[in-house]
Amino acid sequence: MPGLEGASPDLRHAGAVVDQAIDYMTKQNIDPVAIASALLGGAMGMLTMHLTTDAVLAVLDQARASVESGEMAALSDPPAQGNA
Repeated sequence: MPGLEGASPDLRHAGAVVDQAIDYMTKQNIDPVAIASALLGGAMGMLTMHLTTDAVLAVLDQARASVESGEMAALSDPPAQGNA
């Protein structure tokens, strides 16, 4: 997964599992917004079980800043595949 080279093994593993789940749901023709909504709901549930309200809000603030800065839009454009 691009961008996770320095991430912990747990984060890389969790990310790979989520990627597989997304791939499976996409192949089942589940609406992409439904997939994203379900994943976000699950993530929010995990965060609120394990972090304080202030910490959850900080995570959300960071996510919002990433969207506003265009960082998330850049992630939606995969690098071109080909022979150089």
